[in-house]
Amino acid sequence: MSSQTLTTVLFLAVVAVTIGITVWASRQTAGAADYYAGGRGFTSFQNGLAIGGDYMSAASFLGISGIIALSGYDGFLYSIGFLVAWLVALLLVAEMLRNAGRFTMADQLAYRMRQKPVRQAAATSTVVVSIFYLLAQMVGAGALVSLLLDVEGDAAKNLTILAVGALMIFYVTVGGMKGTTWVQIVKAFLLMTGSALIVVLVLIKFDFNISDLLGTAASNSGQGQAFLEPGLKYGIDTTSKIDFLSLGLALVLGTAGLPHILIRFYTVPTARDARKSVLWAIALIGTFYLFTLVLGFGAAAMLTDSKYADVAASGGNLASVLLAEEVGGGDGSTGGAVLLAVIAAVAFATILAVVAGLTLASSTSVAHDIYNNVTKQGQATEQQEIKVARIAAFVIGGVAILLAIPAKNLNVAFLVALAFAVAASANLPAIVYNMFWRGFNTRGAVWSIYGGLISSVGLVFFSPVVSGSPTALFTDSDWSYFPLSNPGIISIPLGFFLGWLGSVTSSEPEAAERYTELEVRALTGAGSEKAVQH
Repeated sequence: MSSQTLTTVLFLAVVAVTIGITVWASRQTAGAADYYAGGRGFTSFQNGLAIGGDYMSAASFLGISGIIALSGYDGFLYSIGFLVAWLVALLLVAEMLRNAGRFTMADQLAYRMRQKPVRQAAATSTVVVSIFYLLAQMVGAGALVSLLLDVEGDAAKNLTILAVGALMIFYVTVGGMKGTTWVQIVKAFLLMTGSALIVVLVLIKFDFNISDLLGTAASNSGQGQAFLEPGLKYGIDTTSKIDFLSLGLALVLGTAGLPHILIRFYTVPTARDARKSVLWAIALIGTFYLFTLVLGFGAAAMLTDSKYADVAASGGNLASVLLAEEVGGGDGSTGGAVLLAVIAAVAFATILAVVAGLTLASSTSVAHDIYNNVTKQGQATEQQEIKVARIAAFVIGGVAILLAIPAKNLNVAFLVALAFAVAASANLPAIVYNMFWRGFNTRGAVWSIYGGLISSVGLVFFSPVVSGSPTALFTDSDWSYFPLSNPGIISIPLGFFLGWLGSVTSSEPEAAERYTELEVRALTGAGSEKAVQH
């Protein structure tokens, strides 16, 4: 069997399994609680696996290993930031959000504030963050399938992006949260197994001598000892150092504001299960990010100059899959073809699972927050709400496809870092203030969400990411008035400041009065099940 045939068969097998899971789950979905939260019937271990499957995206598997392969030590800082972020989610958000909300982030905000403006703001932010994150997955899919099926040109990548978008819409509209969760659990198992296999094979090549691996990587990278030290990517000048601080803030604070992660806390029966599921996720994700260290440095150490150039041309996105081919025996070998196909199929499953979770989060927010609670003032039936969620999934998927096509040459980990910055700027201030500050009110919530959202997206638009650099979206134009690639160092403090300013300049006694009830519910869970039933 040729490598292309093998790759195609494995791809189709992965897609067939996930479609089968989705169809099965659709028969178990009876109402809104099933569609949005999987009937709250998942165990902490299952939800921990699903969170890992949701979080270990194409950005992790393809993007981070690629950045490490190209930038060495500075690339591994992405892994550290993504992992440390879970402590914020565990200590500040998971248990309290599960107790205080129902289906979306806006539920716990609207509990003590005016429904319409808060839900509109939260839904807008959810959709924007999800689309940023979706871009990264689509870009990863385009790079991956173009390599594996040996198709050249932009048209092939565009068709791949379109196909992934169509599959993602299918998962969400048919399977809902139950189907999406089981796809993520299967994907997490495949990803950990595939990554562990490549890591072991790389270490065998170097007799399990990590020092030898790092030394060879530094030598082959052309950077020498600088490859293993801070400063290759972020320490060149003052601007790059500030950019690194901005990136670190976004990574550490962004996870606790990601909508597709937040809705996972509603899929378990109790707050204790929500907390335990985060602990399972931390164990899984921590192990995986140690794998990325070996994958990235292994790619730098083992790939030939031409393959290393291919990795650089892809923005780093092809490091893991080309490394898989190399440890299997190299170009033309059966082992190389098998491992390349296996890892590519795993990466494809990764992309499918994550895009489904993102689309579900944003379509849920549109249907539950905007349609039911704003437009219909809470009077919509569950069937009407689910129908709107499915329509929203089509629209959001279409927008993501259209935006991903011009972004297909950017590094996927970098794109996800932008999504983290938007989440940390717009969502996190409102969540934290609402949980811990009695004086927080509707104006503060609206100002913090819109202020963080507009500032982060606006700064990205005027940054070197969009124009003025060889790797920008628009290489022929230059309106990069903001020098940093990540806006977090400006937009995150601004989101918190605007939340405070809006609250202190507005009087809303009813928000303060309901704070005590929200606090008791968030900390103890008392009354939360009653709120869910109603």
